[in-house]
Amino acid sequence: MAILHSITDGVLTVDKEWRVTSFNSAAEKITGFRTQDVIGKHCYHIFQSKTCKENCPLRKTMNTNIPVYDYELEIINARGETIPISVNTALLVDEADNIVGGVETFRDLSTYKHLREELNQRYNFGNIIGKDKKMREIYSLLKTISVTDTTVLIMGETGTGKELVARAIHHNSPRKHRPFIKVDCTALPETLLESELFGYKKGAFTDARADKPGKFELADGGTIFLDEIGDLPPSIQSKLLRVLEEHAFEPLGAVKTAKVDVRVVAATNRDLQEAIRQGRFREDLYYRLHVVPITIPPLREKPEDIPLLIDHFVETFNKKFGKTITGVSQDAMDILVDYAWPGNVRQLEHAIEHAFIHCKGRTIQTKHLPEEIKQKQSPLVDRIFDKEAPIQEIEREVVLEALKRNNWNKKKAARALRISYVTLWRKMKKFNIKRQ
Repeated sequence: MAILHSITDGVLTVDKEWRVTSFNSAAEKITGFRTQDVIGKHCYHIFQSKTCKENCPLRKTMNTNIPVYDYELEIINARGETIPISVNTALLVDEADNIVGGVETFRDLSTYKHLREELNQRYNFGNIIGKDKKMREIYSLLKTISVTDTTVLIMGETGTGKELVARAIHHNSPRKHRPFIKVDCTALPETLLESELFGYKKGAFTDARADKPGKFELADGGTIFLDEIGDLPPSIQSKLLRVLEEHAFEPLGAVKTAKVDVRVVAATNRDLQEAIRQGRFREDLYYRLHVVPITIPPLREKPEDIPLLIDHFVETFNKKFGKTITGVSQDAMDILVDYAWPGNVRQLEHAIEHAFIHCKGRTIQTKHLPEEIKQKQSPLVDRIFDKEAPIQEIEREVVLEALKRNNWNKKKAARALRISYVTLWRKMKKFNIKRQ
């Protein structure tokens, strides 16, 4: 018993009726209850957690004979404070191996949670996560522009999180208590998109039996997010330009001009300047939207963010699936960091969800990852990399040629080889490749 009182984890034991039979000093410190006040009482009166009634880990162990490890939950201490703890459980048996109760050890996670929150605050903004230099620059810019009404154009590949940036701008602005309305400019044909954006009046067309407000009217006082603005039809581009210049438009069938107070945030994965050259996008609209441009880097250009994102998704999916997965193995992490991620953060999220479904243990292994990620890089690179000396000469030539073809732009060269920036850097160091 003296040993139990000397360890830093809380320990309690219960009999088969769930009455507390022992309670060590650390348990007193974490819960705020004295041993003499809890002996003989049911354990759920001490923890006061909804988990006790819904998904008690100790009950699960005593019913199934299966121990539980590192199960996180929140309890209410004697002072009424919420305390996050991590729980392990096991059976108590007598000399004849008869079950006589259960033992639970628990650790106070308050300091850990506080440090993790500090880390998250340092490396995120809103729901955007990343510690890459470019991402930190974006956070700084978002803090500056969120308090203004400036029009913002967010650019980036599919899956990079453009909508998250738009929502972060809105939720950190003076308009945060007003509507945030998203419009996907690719979701509707031109005829329907116009009425969707600007609304219509009764009788404007055959089925217009009543007035219907458009998205701009619904967003009045708030923010409208125009996703995939590069696909906006030319006829609607001119109307949008007027909204940006005059904050005014006419709903279909209206005789009066409608006025709105709306902040416009737009996003695209297209090259709008190329669209201007091809006559598919208005140059004057481009410059109206391009007041504050934000370019989100693809995931392959910020591999140092991948472990941080994985931690976030592990925490998210543990809550969703009711699991206690602690992370990914080093082999799996190496594959995830080296993968080129054409689908960016969204693809990474789906990959971790896939792994969660297949993982029966507490650590995601390589075998749990999607097939296309386990196969990872291009077939050419897979055949060449990590072979014996003669092949390494070919490997060096391939890397060198990719760098030359891309004018020594490492990000473009990595993209051409379908490997991560970090992997390319390692190869350059391995083969002592320097700019010529």
